[in-house]
Amino acid sequence: MSIGLIGKKVGMTRIFNEDGEAVAVTVIDVSDNVFLQKKTVEKDGYTAVQVGYGDQKESRLTRAEAGHLKANGAAPKRKILEFRLESDDQLPDGDHPGVELFEAGQWIDVIGTSKGKGFQGVMKRYHFSGQPMSHGHMMHRRPGGVGAGTDPGRIWKNKDMPGRHGNYRKTIQNLKVVQTRPEDNVILVSGAVPGAKGGYVVIRPAIKHERPVQTFGKKEAPAAAEASTEESAEG
Repeated sequence: MSIGLIGKKVGMTRIFNEDGEAVAVTVIDVSDNVFLQKKTVEKDGYTAVQVGYGDQKESRLTRAEAGHLKANGAAPKRKILEFRLESDDQLPDGDHPGVELFEAGQWIDVIGTSKGKGFQGVMKRYHFSGQPMSHGHMMHRRPGGVGAGTDPGRIWKNKDMPGRHGNYRKTIQNLKVVQTRPEDNVILVSGAVPGAKGGYVVIRPAIKHERPVQTFGKKEAPAAAEASTEESAEG
């Protein structure tokens, strides 16, 4: 795994790329990140970096959390997350990571908590198609039959039923960094990310894509295709 950042979702807007196309982006603030601890194989048995985000009152921390932060000379933080690394050679320098960890055009994964929707029925929660809405029908938005009367005579576990919807931990993979703005300490990410404005998110390099990647705009023809075109023209 690579080093990531903790951020706060500011909101959504749009920007225009070099071709004049409007791109919907989510603005994520990463200004408060700090390295709390750097773990090594010799001392801790594995390599990792602890990242903290957001100031917090010490009275709101447990004694274990407060003691851990004081031992590492760090101020109380609201969010703490650990990113594992493969070797000690990958441990970063400095104490305040920022937008420089990412670059425009890079693939990333964003982890957040989706908006809570409260208690919902099966049509909204599981996208059931519903039943007839005609006059006299009494099962418009209800789920219908859920169990048998004989064998097994009960409702199976994991049956789609009404219940709490939303407030789930969600990972949106393969989003693209459109811009990084060091002067504002924000990252502009293509598309939407989970959660409401002001919600905390985790940004990490994508685990299914290598960096760097192509930027926004028109796709260029592959070199092999251009070479074959030239050969056919010469022939």
